[in-house]
Amino acid sequence: MKTYLIIIIHLFVCNIFIAIFLPHAVYSSTPEIKIGSKKFTESVILGEIVTHLVKSTGEQPIHLRELGGTRVLWNALIRGEIDIYPEYTGTISEEILAGEGVHSKEDIRQALIKYGIMMTKALGFNNTYAIGMKEEVAERLKIQKISDLRQHPGLKFGFGNEFMARGDGWPILRKNYNLPQQDVRGLDHDLAYRGLEKGTIHAIDIYSTDAKIQYYELRILEDDLGHFPAYNSVILYRSDLEKRAPHVVTVLKKLEGKISESEMINMNSSASLEMVPEGQIASDFLSGSLSLETESYEETVAGRLLRHTGEHLFLVAISLSASIIVSIPLGILSAKMPGLGQVILGTVGIIQTIPSLALLVFMIPLLGIGGPPAITALFLYSLLPIVRNTYTGFQDIRPQIRESAEALGLPPGARLRLVELPMVSRSILAGIKTSAVINVGTATLGALIGAGGYGQLILTGIRLDNISLILQGAVPAAILALIAQVCFEAMERFFVPKGLRLKPAS
Repeated sequence: MKTYLIIIIHLFVCNIFIAIFLPHAVYSSTPEIKIGSKKFTESVILGEIVTHLVKSTGEQPIHLRELGGTRVLWNALIRGEIDIYPEYTGTISEEILAGEGVHSKEDIRQALIKYGIMMTKALGFNNTYAIGMKEEVAERLKIQKISDLRQHPGLKFGFGNEFMARGDGWPILRKNYNLPQQDVRGLDHDLAYRGLEKGTIHAIDIYSTDAKIQYYELRILEDDLGHFPAYNSVILYRSDLEKRAPHVVTVLKKLEGKISESEMINMNSSASLEMVPEGQIASDFLSGSLSLETESYEETVAGRLLRHTGEHLFLVAISLSASIIVSIPLGILSAKMPGLGQVILGTVGIIQTIPSLALLVFMIPLLGIGGPPAITALFLYSLLPIVRNTYTGFQDIRPQIRESAEALGLPPGARLRLVELPMVSRSILAGIKTSAVINVGTATLGALIGAGGYGQLILTGIRLDNISLILQGAVPAAILALIAQVCFEAMERFFVPKGLRLKPAS
């Protein structure tokens, strides 16, 4: 038991250190006005524009960037975890309010009020869905419109994961156009362009204002059956904002009708192709269109890396500490009580089989977005290696050692503390090392629900097709996993009895 207590104390001190010296990683203190955006460039730019506008009123907003898909943002808005986010009328009618039969702007507006959500007038541009192909491929196959795809059943399609399940997405598109294609893959929207370029897929879903259309020389196929509705850009915000911060609502309405399609395409191009920071793009737009001068602060590479390191360490330290504290007793129970042990081992084993992204999403309805659901999911993922190794270590203790301890008259508690735990300490640490490595890697997915960490850099790098940003997130994550393993190996000299650390003579 001494070993167990030392581990707990050590972890407690580490967490105190992190909480004191990395205060920006603590998620409990959030600014009053929270703006969300989806994980594609245009949404991030619009989120930055809104953030600058809100800041100009004297508020201190926070922009939760790249939070995932529509449902994540919508549910966060309903629960009050964010106050504002940019959306599109087509998405509202066909996805958020699917089945309610609302299509006109006024019908949408009235339907949203029932949820306590308000909507601005259109910002000025329509970013509708479309189907795109490489110009040379479309020309060779004589494909001009979506219905022409019926004549080419062997074509391979690659659609964004959200498009694969939307009310106006692939299932309904296939039905309306009677398309015969069977090789249809769901993948990240930004990665679909690479597949199109390499020829591994032939058609993808695109946004009509996407700057990559021209860059990749794509042909937008005519929607000859009028399948896709208008996707006029709007801003959604919580109705309580009108009482809580009416000045914020006032500045939001300044955007109505101010962003043309060509302006949006140019802004997307600046971010995706010229790698201009979204904050700078937003500041330049507000200066030129609204004569509003705002400050655009961009972090240095070192500052950004330090911030994301703090966020990542926070996620890992809290979840791994909790897992260690819980897992070791569970492993002991599994070994001491075989019947209960099978239930425990089976339960933690089942948890481990749940895809990590799915587990994160499952946590959102219970804990919202940000740190808490990510920490809970990481905690659950870290259980199995420690529980299993603790159980196995106890099972491997030779019966003669147990009999000797009993013969000395040691009571069960003393046998556990003085004999069994020291004997299995090496096995327990091996499980902790495995959990630490898994935890560090899985924590990168926390960025999808606003938990930050190295995953934020990776997601942004994928979105912008920027290998440097991807490496800025992936390499430190790998180094952190290596450091965690080395640290726990070094701890063996303190927690593992010297006799168990001695190597047998050759």
